Amino acid sequence: MKMSPEITSVQMFGIKTPIIKSGDDIVQIIEASLQEACLVPVDGDIFVLAESAIGTAENRIVNLASITPGKKALSLGEKYGIDPREMELVLQECDELFGGVPGAALTITKGILSPNAGIDASNAPDGHVVLLPRDPRKSSENIRKRLEKRYSCRLGVIIGDSRTQPLRLGCTGIALGVSGFIPVEDARGSFDIYGKPLRLTYKAAADNLVSAAEILMGEAGERVPCVLIRGAPVKMVDESPEMPTISMEGCMYFGNIIKCRKEDSEKGDQ
Repeated sequence: MKMSPEITSVQMFGIKTPIIKSGDDIVQIIEASLQEACLVPVDGDIFVLAESAIGTAENRIVNLASITPGKKALSLGEKYGIDPREMELVLQECDELFGGVPGAALTITKGILSPNAGIDASNAPDGHVVLLPRDPRKSSENIRKRLEKRYSCRLGVIIGDSRTQPLRLGCTGIALGVSGFIPVEDARGSFDIYGKPLRLTYKAAADNLVSAAEILMGEAGERVPCVLIRGAPVKMVDESPEMPTISMEGCMYFGNIIKCRKEDSEKGDQ
């Protein structure tokens, strides 16, 4: 007997909003925009929200005229071609700075590799920048609970950002904070199409959903800071899991860079 192929359908709806300003109630804006789009959330829907919109609403927007750069910021700003006032904010926000290229300093910020500590000058008023939300996980949880109460259904929320991949041109998505579902699923022990067990694979569900949403969000003036994803094959939970991370030594990219630098240093000392 011939089996019919199983078809999984995922839908995405870009939610256009007014320009979000400092102090706005992001949930009220989402609710009004959903109503205007004639969309009603249902069980299992996932909301992907742009970090710049959340940061702006949470008063994480900074007027560069209010920043006085220190000596280090002046030096690094000149080295990397970054406004020294923005460079001062990068130093304040990041956990660690590794170097950079013209226009971008490479940092670890909130445990994530990011350019310029995730500070965003796009979609901010002239002379201003938007910092990352202070606690993306907590923000996603608060938004989820309010939306679930409003629509009486089980939802997920991601606060996402865009990132470049090593040696690739263009941006993909990354989840900064998640609530309502498992962001990274352990696929070890499952089998491929030839029956071989997977030994290392984890499914980056949240990052993949942000990447999909980025197609509708765009990077410029689209004014789509929210995407509703329906039918995503994720595991819903009534909690806000931490985003799993790995050590620099355990990272395939960073681990090898650190190893090579250490070996070069040891050769230089000989």
